[in-house]
Amino acid sequence: MAPVPPSRHLLAARDLADRAYASPLTVADMAREAHLSGAHFSRRFRAAFGESPHQYLLSRRLERAASLLRNTDWSVARICAAVGLASVGSFTTSFRRMFGATPTSYRAASPPAANAAHVPPCVIRAYGRPMVRTFREDGAPGPD
Repeated sequence: MAPVPPSRHLLAARDLADRAYASPLTVADMAREAHLSGAHFSRRFRAAFGESPHQYLLSRRLERAASLLRNTDWSVARICAAVGLASVGSFTTSFRRMFGATPTSYRAASPPAANAAHVPPCVIRAYGRPMVRTFREDGAPGPD
């Protein structure tokens, strides 16, 4: 069996960041996934992908936060926690650096999330039917 090329380990670490961005993931966790020491992993990751592992992980989290801001009515604090960040202040600062606007102003520039909600017609029909009927369908005698 041929040994796994080192670049495969870096891809596994990057995949871990893509998959588990919302968990309390650290660069040390990514380095373990790549089977490298922390410092060596950071150098190799930057050389391979053009940014540090921390920057990559933060970018994934902020991209997901932007999507949640556009498509949900969740509070900024809830979105911050949902993408794996602990501090709303740090989240706001990082978000502004990446997107040029605070999370609140970014959301305000997008159409309301309710406009994006698509409910299938079968669901509308099922839940749109009257719940109280004046006739009995099961053949049982009705109240006199």
